[in-house]
Amino acid sequence: MRIFAFPLLVTTVLLAKCTSPGKPNGGLSAPATSVAVTQTIEASTPSEMPLQDTYWKLIEIQSIPVQNPEANQSEAYIILLSEGLKLQGSGGCNTLMGAYTMENGNRIRFSAVASTRMACPEMTTESELIRVIEMADNYAIRGNHLMLHNAKMAPLAKFEARTQ
Repeated sequence: MRIFAFPLLVTTVLLAKCTSPGKPNGGLSAPATSVAVTQTIEASTPSEMPLQDTYWKLIEIQSIPVQNPEANQSEAYIILLSEGLKLQGSGGCNTLMGAYTMENGNRIRFSAVASTRMACPEMTTESELIRVIEMADNYAIRGNHLMLHNAKMAPLAKFEARTQ
């Protein structure tokens, strides 16, 4: 019993010395600064949204901001469903559908991308969105933004996570 009690007593005394009340942080100011900086960085870094089952509103296509939809159209968006690896969304006028596969390294491939065939006054954003979805081979998520890329080119399309 005495063999275990002595190391416990020594550890308690050493810990008490490290946090002496006369000096902040036991006289060690550098670790307190490091911890405070780390906490600030962690607190200001947004968590990344999940790729799947998130409503991704299209905000840029080929680095050009997407305008608000016409009165008779909806906003362009995609949702990558985890169940069945299906793509669903809207180009602004027509419903989008398709499939996708994912691989290591943020690689993604879309297939069988199709849409309904309604005619609308403004179809440029929709046709461009379908084209870039078919071209994309990888993605990046930064906070609440999803970017679709082809190779290491600038983003083909940029989306923002929204609540439905």
